[in-house]
Amino acid sequence: MPDNPAPKGRGSHINPPNRFGLPLYQPDLEQLEGDADALEELRRPATVFIPDRSKSVVTENHSPDIPFRYSLNPYRGCEHGCSYCYARPTHEYLGFSAGLDFETKIVVKEDAPGLFRDFLAHERWRPESITLSGVTDCYQPAERRFLLTRRCLEVAVEARQPITIITKNALVLRDLDLLRDLAADALVHVVLSVTTLDAALARAMEPRTSSPAARLGAVRALADAGVPVMILVAPVIPGLNDAEIPAILAAAKEAGAGAAGRMLLRLPLTVAPVFLEWLKRERPEAAGRVEGRIRDVRGGKLNQSAFGERMRGSGEMAKRIGDLFRLFARRHGLDGDLPPLECTKFRPPRSSSGERRLF
Repeated sequence: MPDNPAPKGRGSHINPPNRFGLPLYQPDLEQLEGDADALEELRRPATVFIPDRSKSVVTENHSPDIPFRYSLNPYRGCEHGCSYCYARPTHEYLGFSAGLDFETKIVVKEDAPGLFRDFLAHERWRPESITLSGVTDCYQPAERRFLLTRRCLEVAVEARQPITIITKNALVLRDLDLLRDLAADALVHVVLSVTTLDAALARAMEPRTSSPAARLGAVRALADAGVPVMILVAPVIPGLNDAEIPAILAAAKEAGAGAAGRMLLRLPLTVAPVFLEWLKRERPEAAGRVEGRIRDVRGGKLNQSAFGERMRGSGEMAKRIGDLFRLFARRHGLDGDLPPLECTKFRPPRSSSGERRLF
């Protein structure tokens, strides 16, 4: 019987069992033995888009170490396929795997713009920043087809609703017209994640997102357009990309970023087997060292879930990483905050039914 074909262009080559004990499906390849064309087709798994008819789209966050209260996620799952993505376990709630399923079965909230409009139109809403997206990337490749992020931004422009965007895709520049409009009233921040400046490492670790050069180009274009932009060195992976922190911050400053942040690698639940499989496959010579250093900053474990520690780690190595980041962020003037967002210009939009608030 042939081995399971390794998928091309995907971050995960496995589908670890769903932690809720749901059925795990394995392909029966015995009938394909000797059929090279069929096996090659299995190496290129298609992305499936699944409609989501959720009745709400804005989520309130209560975690004390997350710097925003409200987020809007147009998609569940992410085509970027980042091997380290902390959001992978969220796919298990849908009955899927956190591995290959997470990047090939994308749940699309087709009603997101209308639901966002209704949320802002509700009389209980008191304006504060809403983040696109707190979980999966709102500018993943699916956005080229579905335009949900753009349509949500159009609602924000109409309502003068402050927005923070977090992405690692230069596709954000497609919506520069809307971002420029929001920036004119101090209504938008853009946060671009830059994990590495090594194009080959990025392609292996984040196979379907923009190259490092394209992300820095997006930082430059946003800054030139007057859009406040910061970079996020995330995740910092001890032994793999932590030594790049000074170079990433220097490149971000040169591109026009106004601030910088960092986040240590997190391997909660079923993220761990996906990342470790990737690490042993793509960086076998470094796998033992990297895993050892991850455990060094996580108290001997692969993950810490305690608020505060989960983003920064603990121990001497975590302290050295933090000190390195702070030193070079200060040196490049990236250790402050972006200008505050303006909440006083909000005007409730018409709801999807066409009604406005009475007061």
